[in-house]
Amino acid sequence: MLKRVLLFTAVFILGGIAFALIVVISKSDEIVENNEPGVQLQEEIPIHNASFMEVPTMQGTDFTEAAELTVDAVVHIRSQFLRKSNVYNDFFGALREYLGYSNQDAREYPISGWGSGVIISGDGYIVTNNHVVQDAELVEVTLNDKRTFEAEIVGTDPSTDLAVIRINAESLPRIKYGNSDQVKVGEWVLAVGNPFNLTSTVTAGIVSAKARNINILGNQSSIESFIQTDAAVNRGNSGGALVNINGELIGVNAAIASNTGYYTGYSFAIPVNIVKKVVEDIKEYGEVKRAYLGVVIREIDNDFAEEIDLESLKGVYVDEVSEDGGAEQAGIARGDIITHINGIEVNSLSQLLEVLGQQRPGDKVSVKIQRDGRTQYFDIELKNEKGSTNIIKNEEKFYSEELGATMQKITSDDKRRFMVNEGLKVIGVRDNGLLKRGGIRTGFIILSINGDNISDKGDLVEALKNNGTSIRIHGIYPNGMRITYEFGL
Repeated sequence: MLKRVLLFTAVFILGGIAFALIVVISKSDEIVENNEPGVQLQEEIPIHNASFMEVPTMQGTDFTEAAELTVDAVVHIRSQFLRKSNVYNDFFGALREYLGYSNQDAREYPISGWGSGVIISGDGYIVTNNHVVQDAELVEVTLNDKRTFEAEIVGTDPSTDLAVIRINAESLPRIKYGNSDQVKVGEWVLAVGNPFNLTSTVTAGIVSAKARNINILGNQSSIESFIQTDAAVNRGNSGGALVNINGELIGVNAAIASNTGYYTGYSFAIPVNIVKKVVEDIKEYGEVKRAYLGVVIREIDNDFAEEIDLESLKGVYVDEVSEDGGAEQAGIARGDIITHINGIEVNSLSQLLEVLGQQRPGDKVSVKIQRDGRTQYFDIELKNEKGSTNIIKNEEKFYSEELGATMQKITSDDKRRFMVNEGLKVIGVRDNGLLKRGGIRTGFIILSINGDNISDKGDLVEALKNNGTSIRIHGIYPNGMRITYEFGL
């Protein structure tokens, strides 16, 4: 897929972690519009004329109501991670016991990172950034009233940098959802979070831009269509709320543009319409269900418009149509220019992905195109990555008595990340269980047992039926290291 991307320095703002979650990317003048950040000085008014001049005043905007509606629904998140003292121990990881090293020799030590989260339902569901909780051994949530709870990770979506966690609490305050499609450049917004490990803090700014793609998630399937704002956002604000003047959630703060890791002018939030869909999918299906149009898109700039003799730069160019995809079946062809989807103007890949990111396989969208100078409309039924309209619920987690572990089917994101077709992820191990005794930790993905591929609970039960005197388990760890274990029975 051809894609023209504007890059600049971007920093994930998970605060307080010794190992910085920082993505440094080359800076582009496009994003700062060729202006250095600073304070613009107003023209000085001579004192002797001041009493005679009618100086315009701006009506003050009252943020107090919006702040009152949101601060109690934004939480502080502390994530604890295990790190090893050197590369040697980290490389051998789970094999250290077999090489004669004890847990003390490995020198694993906990370090903590901090972020924010937004309560989205009164029964304890909280949305935050994936990078705040990813691979955490412990997640702890502190409410604005100082109560503290241990949280479970319900599900994550690296493609949007979102995660859902849950605490055991009831009747919690929550923020009402807004509509990010209706957000306008120039409107006032508040950023609510826990910068520098402080309690809930509110800062104000305006929406600077929409549908920004800053290329920090590092995956072609990632959805980057951020709301850009100049509200001050710092380390620890990750996962916090971006709200409008009515106190409605319009985005989840995710990143800042900075050379230092601290706020210097721009911050970025994931639009709430994407947040809502991701949260609903994780709660209902256990993973996010992606919908695909079935086209390869090229953005239109002045050079490309001249190359193919286009009069307008509006829309996105259909460079390729997938065979048997929804677009082909509806009649979309190579060379068409998509200008609107469901009535929403589309002038970039990020805008297109933002609209599609709110849909599921089987949904129909209305697509407006330009073809040979004429406007045409098509209704396209979206499909999943396998080319069907089915939505399959991810299998619930289950416990294996034989292995002493809780497991769950891997998600589509796991499949892409590890380049595997199937497997079961270990999400919990019992202290005296077989896997724990053998050194297998949470996060390990079982790919096969005794040579039989494992994709679900049924495969696991069948593979363990006739295991003889030993069990041979082959799998992969989150760092990409593949290992085969053999257990004597």
